[in-house]
Amino acid sequence: MKETEKAVAKALLEIKAVFFRPEEPFIWASGIKSPVYCDNRLILTAPKQRVIVEQAIADTVKREYPEAEVLMGTSTAGIAHAAIAASLLDMPMGYVRSGAKDHGRQNQIEGRLEKGQKVVVIEDLISTGGSVLEVVNVLREAGADVLGIVSIFTYGMQKGIDRMAAANVRNVSLTNFDTIAQVAAEENYIKTEDIERLIRFRNNPSDESWIGQAL
Repeated sequence: MKETEKAVAKALLEIKAVFFRPEEPFIWASGIKSPVYCDNRLILTAPKQRVIVEQAIADTVKREYPEAEVLMGTSTAGIAHAAIAASLLDMPMGYVRSGAKDHGRQNQIEGRLEKGQKVVVIEDLISTGGSVLEVVNVLREAGADVLGIVSIFTYGMQKGIDRMAAANVRNVSLTNFDTIAQVAAEENYIKTEDIERLIRFRNNPSDESWIGQAL
């Protein structure tokens, strides 16, 4: 387990950004029922953990995408993280709306972006990958050279992995579902035997046999 993955996982658990609720599953916009929900917006209200996460984003951009020229946040959750990381890196940033405005300049991309610029997308979490790939497509259509994505957390679902591969998009996450589960057990948020049920959900979201089994 990498140190950064573990440190970020601990930070998310400390501020209760990760919820475990198998008896009353969370329902995602995609319709998937999940025993786990990750709310990375809570990072912004926790200064100690925010420093850990934002520095990790900046370090990851610098290490994995050294040619990056602009950071672009996803709307709305990725905007603040992109802004803070860009400040640490002394880089420009902007964000991509979920749709074009119906007034003014009718922008979908906010902030200055020149054709050919090398962009890294900042996302808070990735499950099936659909929303972040829409952002990548908007940027590519605008002429950007999208180097890849830095996300705070990924569920590591096969559907998301396959979508990323099909779109030729690279994602680097600070932490992931397996690490969160392992650290949660180590820190006594869940029992060690619960890890298997969580991984079973991740590997096959359509298998709902975990529902009602307390973690």
